[in-house]
This record gives sequence, C-alpha cells and structure tokens, in this order.
Amino acid sequence: MSNGGDLPPRIIKKINKHSGHHGGAWKVAYADFVTAMMALFIVLWVLSQSQKVQQMVAHYFQDPIGFSNGGKNILNSNGSSMPDNTKLPNLQMTRIREMELLKTMGDKILGELSQDPTFKNIVGQIKIEFVKEGLKIEIVDSARDLFFEIGTAKLTKEAELLLLKIGNQLAKLPNKIIVEGHTDARPYPGGPAGYTNFELSADRANSARRALTAGNLPDKQIDQVRGYADRRLRDPADPFSFVNRRISIIVKYSDNK
Repeated sequence: MSNGGDLPPRIIKKINKHSGHHGGAWKVAYADFVTAMMALFIVLWVLSQSQKVQQMVAHYFQDPIGFSNGGKNILNSNGSSMPDNTKLPNLQMTRIREMELLKTMGDKILGELSQDPTFKNIVGQIKIEFVKEGLKIEIVDSARDLFFEIGTAKLTKEAELLLLKIGNQLAKLPNKIIVEGHTDARPYPGGPAGYTNFELSADRANSARRALTAGNLPDKQIDQVRGYADRRLRDPADPFSFVNRRISIIVKYSDNK
C-alpha cells in the first residue's frame, strides 16, 4: 500500500496582494512633506534676517554659480561661495546716498552765491550736473562776463573770489577733485608749433586749481588737472561761442578710483 511518498511535490506560491500597491508610496509622500517643511523653515529664516542677507540670498538664486561675474572668482576673498557682485546692491545704495549729498552741496553753493551781491550777476553762468565721474560744477563765460583776461590764464578778481568760495565748500568733502580747462576753437596766435589752446586750457585749469586751494581746500585733494583745448565743446554747432570757454570742476564719486 502506498503511503503517499510517491506523489510529486506541490509548490505553493504566496501572492501578497497589497505589497505592489502600497509598498513604497508612503515613503514618497513623507519625503515630499519633509522637503516642504524644510523649504518653509528656510523661507521663515530668510524673512527674519537683515535686508543685506535677504539680498544676498535672492542674488544667489538668480545667479547661483556666478555667471554674471564673467566666470571669475566664484569664491571671493572670504572663501564664500557667493560671487563678488553680491555687493552690488550695497554699492548702488552707497552711490545713491553720495549723489544726494553732492546734490545738496551743489544746491548750497548756488544758494550762497545767489545771495551774495558780488556774484548775483554770474550765478546763471554756473552749471551743475552729474556726469560719469561725479558731480560737475562748470563755470562758463558769457558775452559780458569773462573769468579770464582775453588770451591769458589770468583770472579776473571776481572769478578768483568765486573759485575760493567753491573751494571752501569742496574742502568739507573727502572726495577727490578734477579741474578741467576748455577753450573755444579760435586758434591761438603762433600756430601749432607755438603756444596753443592746449597750453592755454591747461594753464587756465591750473590757475583755477590755485584759486580753489587758496582757501581751505587741501592741495592733495586735487586728483587731476586737464587741458582739453577745444576738444570738448559745449556747443559743437558754434565752436567759436563763448560758452565753450569754461572751467569744469568734477567732484569724483568716492568709489571712482
């Protein structure tokens, strides 16, 4: 009699009907939840920081590896991964504040000159504007009032007093100063080989420099003296116009080395 030992073995396969459907889905959902919470905490942390930190974080997400820096110096001198131009917003704010300060000084100069009977007739010949290098104070000749004796670098008495007054105001600032001389296009007697408008404009700029430093303005505050002759005409349409004869005083921005 057979005891069943000769029957072929049976293989039973167990199928887990739930593992394929729910096995890893909860892990994905949990990871998404943790990521969202982390992002929330980062946002809350950034909002609690200073404006400078917020600007740096914003700049990082706009330019994470410093492409706007031309690919140079991805690490700055402090070893930070932030590119050097993260300082740009602060530099812009500094420039804006400095422009406001220089404008206030320019308005003060014009205000004081307009109240002084000595200069009330020539205040209209002083032009103040911002240029690339800084604040430019320009003293322009008129058909009636001249600041230099004809064909010379000798300042009139009125022009000397005017420059002395301007120099006293500039001495209150730490900014470097550039003095420029300009002439009209009338050729100077003697021809190109002799004394020309280049020499005349440079000599007039130096006369103006000496008048500025005759008061409180330190000589070391003068950064450059330039003579442009007739190469920077204020009125190119009329190269012989008196408005082309002028002295320009540029108060340089402090970050303009």
